[in-house]
Amino acid sequence: MLEPSPTFFIHPLADVQSNQIGAGTRVWQFSVILSGAVIGRDGNICSHCFIENDVRLGDRVTIKSGVQLWNGVVIENDVFIGPNVTFSNDKHPRSGQRDFVCEVTVIEQGASIGAGAVILPGIRIGAGAMVGAGAVVTRDVPAGVTVVGNPARSLPIKQLNCEE
Repeated sequence: MLEPSPTFFIHPLADVQSNQIGAGTRVWQFSVILSGAVIGRDGNICSHCFIENDVRLGDRVTIKSGVQLWNGVVIENDVFIGPNVTFSNDKHPRSGQRDFVCEVTVIEQGASIGAGAVILPGIRIGAGAMVGAGAVVTRDVPAGVTVVGNPARSLPIKQLNCEE
């Protein structure tokens, strides 16, 4: 377990094995962070989260409760991950298979992912994009786009007629 630090907060009931935790970051109870994970500055990792070894979090990232970040997940600065968002890193999972191809998933700067969304392996969610609660993301999301539904699709842009 990581020793207490004046530069970041680790709840006594968290299991933090990484020594790469940025200043100002808070890690709450019942969270597990493995030794190879890199966590940026001023983040907030809520209770009941799991972060594997080959995970990189930028600065000012919020990870809400019940999120597991598996090897190959890269989250850039200023990203919000809602409660119970599900990530996966294997396109063809099988029990006992240890030599699978780990797909890299990237969440770019300023993106937000709503509660309960599912992010399939190898996805890139662009800068400033928004994933609606419960969406199932099966393909890349362009920067600045909002997607919802299963499978996730962009919201139609309604043309407003100002004279109506």
